[in-house]
This record gives sequence, structure tokens and C-alpha cells, in this order.
Amino acid sequence: QLPGAAATLRGATAVVTLEPCDHTGRTGPCTEALLEAGIARVVVARRDPNPQAAGGIDRLRAAGVEVVDDVPAELAATAAALNRGWEHGLVHARPLVTAKTALTLDGRAAAADGTSQWITGPAAREEVHRLRTTCDAVLVGTGTARSDRPTLTARRPDGTLHPRQPLRVVMGTSEVEDLPVVDGAGEALHLPTRDPSAALATLFDRGIRHVLLEGGPTLAAAFLRAGLVDELIVHLAPTLLGAGRPGVADLGITTLAQRLDLELTDVAPLPTPGGGRDLRLTLRPRITPTPG
Repeated sequence: QLPGAAATLRGATAVVTLEPCDHTGRTGPCTEALLEAGIARVVVARRDPNPQAAGGIDRLRAAGVEVVDDVPAELAATAAALNRGWEHGLVHARPLVTAKTALTLDGRAAAADGTSQWITGPAAREEVHRLRTTCDAVLVGTGTARSDRPTLTARRPDGTLHPRQPLRVVMGTSEVEDLPVVDGAGEALHLPTRDPSAALATLFDRGIRHVLLEGGPTLAAAFLRAGLVDELIVHLAPTLLGAGRPGVADLGITTLAQRLDLELTDVAPLPTPGGGRDLRLTLRPRITPTPG
């Protein structure tokens, strides 16, 4: 019986997003837990790309367990999305970073008087809360923590919390009050650094594999300048402000040739009250091949 299981699992089918490990790390081999539980069939959505942990499929089959690893493409794609932070960590030894922002059509994140709630409609905001449930940590700067007093929780439209909550992180050297206390919210952490690389290293050591960057323009610019944004999600509202806070602060770019090009990987319309539509743009920095 697996730890915490309410009833015997003997003869059951287990569906896993990643090939069960066959080595001892922080915990024992997953294969041994499955065998001890008497699992008769295992559906594996994705083979383990880590050579140190691979081999679980062969171990289970050798023990007489039926293993299905030829799964529908949709299931494999879902598993890849769930595992992408972990797989990114294997290659880069740091968390995957998704930066999120909400902008007007002319690139403003707030009006001239500082008001920003709400630029986008409820569908976009609900999507952000679902996104928080898929990340290990949500990170803001001390400026956002002071001005907005965000809870950084993942909430349903009715205000109740999703079961999975991210670590709530404030980054920066300025003094800042603790984040609001919310029953059921994730742990709060203050990282007293302005260095994006140092912040990510600390989070990686804590087991964080996917960070959602939700800070203001200064924090977004710091991570972009450091080359540490892997994905950018922009909720774009069909409205204009003409003045106000930009979505991204100074990137140190002085001429067009230095621009930071992005690759658009997905675009989707989102309904808004009154019949308008926000757009969700998903982008990633374009890698420029090194000459020679």
C-alpha cells in the first residue's frame, strides 16, 4: 500500500506523467513503491529524460507489471507541459521563468495616476489564477509588495482558494511588510537581493522548478536584461491610455539593432464584459545563433 492510500491498491492501474524512477534520491525508488503496492498496470505518459533516473519501465516489466508507454499524443503533450519546469531544471540548473503582464494596446500597465485595476477583463484574471496553480512560486518585487499588498494566492472566481498554492516570494533589498496572511495560502518568502540569478539559485535549491514573475516593470526588465525569462505571457486589452507606467522598464536598448526579439508561440482571444476581447499572447525570447 502506498503511503497515505485510503485502500489497497493491489491489481490497480497507475497513470503517471513521468517514468517511475528506479534509483534512490531524496526518496526511495518509485518502482519499489509501485511493486510493494501491488500495482498491476502502469500507464507512463512520458519517459524520463534524466539518464540517472531512467530505467523504471524496464524494472517494472521485468517484475511482471504491464507497462503502457505508447500513449495518445494529447496525454503526452499534457505530461510534457506538467513536467516542463522539472525538465528545464535538468538542463539549465535553474527554474523555468514565466513572466506575466497585463497591458493596454499602447503598452501601459497602469494609468498616469497609478490605477491599474483592471486593465483586462475577468477571463484574463481567472486565467492568471489558474496559471498560478501550475507554478511552484509566484515572485514580485518589493515595490509591488508595498503598493499593491498582493496576496499572491491562486483563487477561483468565487474567491475560494485552489487546492494547490504556490510559494509567495518577494524579491528586493528594501524593507517591506510581510505579505497578507491568508488561510490556506502558500508559504511567504523574502529574498533580500536584486540579482535575478541569485534569487533563482536560492529558489532552485528549495526545489522550485517553475517561477511565475508577476512584478512590475523594473523586475520584468531586470530578468529580461539578465536573459532569464523563458516565456512571456501578455494579456493585451483593446484600450489606450497614452501615458502611464510601461509594462517593461529600461532594457538598456539605445538603438533598433539592439532590440529584444520575441517569438510568438500562441495567441488566443478572451471574452470581456460588453463584448470586447482581450488577447492572450504567449511568447519566448528568440535565440540568435552565435556567428561562426
